[in-house]
Amino acid sequence: MNMEKNLNRHAPLADRMRPETLEEFVGQEHLVGKDQFLSRSIKADRITSMIFYGPPGTGKTTLAAIIANRTDMRFEKLSAVTSGVKDIRQVISLAEESLKMYEKRTILFVDEIHRFNKSQQDALLPFVERGVITLIGATTENPYFEVNKALLSRVMILELKSLKRKDLRQLIKRALTDKEKGLGRKKVSMTEAAVDYLIKTSEGDGRTILNSLEIGVLSTEANNEGIIEIDLNTIKKSIQIKTAKYDKDGDEHYNTVSAFIKSMRGSDPDATLYWLAKMINAGEDPKFIARRIIIAASEDVGIADSNALTVAISAFNAINVIGMPEGRIVLSQAALYIALAPKSNSAYMGIDKALKDVRDEETAEIPAHLRDAHYSGAEKLGSGLGYKYPHDFPNSEVEQDYLPYEYRDKKYYIKGDNDK
Repeated sequence: MNMEKNLNRHAPLADRMRPETLEEFVGQEHLVGKDQFLSRSIKADRITSMIFYGPPGTGKTTLAAIIANRTDMRFEKLSAVTSGVKDIRQVISLAEESLKMYEKRTILFVDEIHRFNKSQQDALLPFVERGVITLIGATTENPYFEVNKALLSRVMILELKSLKRKDLRQLIKRALTDKEKGLGRKKVSMTEAAVDYLIKTSEGDGRTILNSLEIGVLSTEANNEGIIEIDLNTIKKSIQIKTAKYDKDGDEHYNTVSAFIKSMRGSDPDATLYWLAKMINAGEDPKFIARRIIIAASEDVGIADSNALTVAISAFNAINVIGMPEGRIVLSQAALYIALAPKSNSAYMGIDKALKDVRDEETAEIPAHLRDAHYSGAEKLGSGLGYKYPHDFPNSEVEQDYLPYEYRDKKYYIKGDNDK
């Protein structure tokens, strides 16, 4: 027991401050607040298999530990990074034995469950289905991308959000005043500017904020009065360089791209530049960004301003020529052009409507007068007969059917308000 206390005292502050009860838990009110789903499930000891999905440092592992403490169930933990099928089978064997001999259920917590491959996930499936284990997974990646559908259908997905400013402020206050697990035995004075900066750069990550705070306190000498003074300059030196949350193969990638496209479509130049900057800063492939701009030029601007497509393609070609970092200016110009251009989705809507008919309806015959008549014998087949050459008529316009007979009343192109 003394050894455990010794080890705990030397653990990082974020581990020492890990809440042990729901009452101590900070944030995620939508899940653990009064009368919310998870708090009611824990109190009723009716835990179903679930996956906690959310950014780092938001309480996924902590919630699993709290559930284990509050429920009358065995608790087993695996890391998807270091565990294989053999480890899973060993845990399952113990869970089956516990259920058979003692009628005691088992919670299996799998950290970073998105790192399990298909065979590892399949190994869990029958035992989750039979209730041998109650699975609690934790992942920073969207489970709908990373977890197979069979397993997804047997678990609840609970999304955890980045901690709010008030939650992070509470964590700092608790860490500085807690004399048992925190830094309360030291005399620490922290300026409001330092607190605000630490919160702002934490990206809503509770673990980051506590570990940075600990570095600041432990690396600062006390003054003549025995007080450790943490100011803005001290805290800036105590945190790692801030990097935007962005994984080019993950959920944040798709969400950022989506925000960028929707901002251009919504004619918001400032939001367009913000999301563009986030992608550039994260090292996104500039050609990928340029391709999204080209698509938006046709899908969202279309014939309201056909020059938008020319600008977008020119930007793509320019990126190939000059590369980065100067390419950021080219991307900015093209994205702003799309954002500020008049909008029309008539080209996008029209082609999709036509494609639906082509794919879903019977193949229509091409009217005889529209068929090719440039070969020997075409006239005998009636091809081209009756075709009216538009340039033989005033303004090069003439009334004739161009759609198949059964489609003659169809309207695929609906003129947009901004179409030219």
